[in-house]
Amino acid sequence: MIYTVTFNPSLDYVVRVKDFKAGQINRTYFEEIQPGGKGINVSVVLKNLGHDSTALGFMAGFTGREIQDELKQFGIGTDFIEVKEGLSRINVKMKSNEETEINGQGPKITDEDIEALYEKLDQLKEGDLLVISGSVPNTLPGDMYERILSKLEGRGIRIVVDAEKDLLVNVLKYHPFLIKPNNHELGDIYGVTLKNRDEVIPYAKKIQEDGARNVLISMAGEGAVFVSEEGRILTSPAPKGRVVNSVGAGDSMVAGFLSGYMDSRGDAEAAFKTGICTGSASAFKVGLATREEVEALMKTLP
Repeated sequence: MIYTVTFNPSLDYVVRVKDFKAGQINRTYFEEIQPGGKGINVSVVLKNLGHDSTALGFMAGFTGREIQDELKQFGIGTDFIEVKEGLSRINVKMKSNEETEINGQGPKITDEDIEALYEKLDQLKEGDLLVISGSVPNTLPGDMYERILSKLEGRGIRIVVDAEKDLLVNVLKYHPFLIKPNNHELGDIYGVTLKNRDEVIPYAKKIQEDGARNVLISMAGEGAVFVSEEGRILTSPAPKGRVVNSVGAGDSMVAGFLSGYMDSRGDAEAAFKTGICTGSASAFKVGLATREEVEALMKTLP
């Protein structure tokens, strides 16, 4: 079974405005509300690719209930902890001449809520996949990633981590199954600038040596690099297309990699190519990638 964790899920209110002007009344010509958060994006794309998952995390109030309802309509299982104080956040994403985002804070998460999450994670079994991604809200301990990986260490659960800087570096000692920083995040860890795939390879190998089993580095239009735990090094340019929206592309790559990995029974190259094409399919549209879009891009890769 696949589980995703989203510590601070949201309702994303996406609007489009022609020629936005601050300090004035602006009217939208497009509106959409959808559940948001990196783990939730992974669950949605997995479902689009034919794989079930259960979304874990924290929710509160009427906005939290709406997030659950939206996910259920997608056919995604949920097992959120209901937090008593506050509301699940609403993020406003306005697209005009420039993109502007206003992100909500989210509910107050207590020690009791955290213990409830641990209890749910304790139910995972050997062979399960757990995806932990995104930032940790200020209502949670800063070492939340470490706490989770420490509790699950040695149980045969394959853990995927998609996070930045210390959140990622501090869990390498637990040997996560897969990590997916982008080239800028990887460069920040080692104090270098990484612009092309050749420059990324030695640092992808280095972070593997530091503890990660499999390393997937996304590079937007430059493509991606993958270093497998067997030592295979795979690189690929990005599929050709016009980028419409980069939000969710990295999460889509994670979901695509896992889908390809499971469909091919562990073939690294199939997982890598599916990941690249899934990330690109989401970047080339408004919304998240579908199976048909991913399969069409797969045919364009060498």
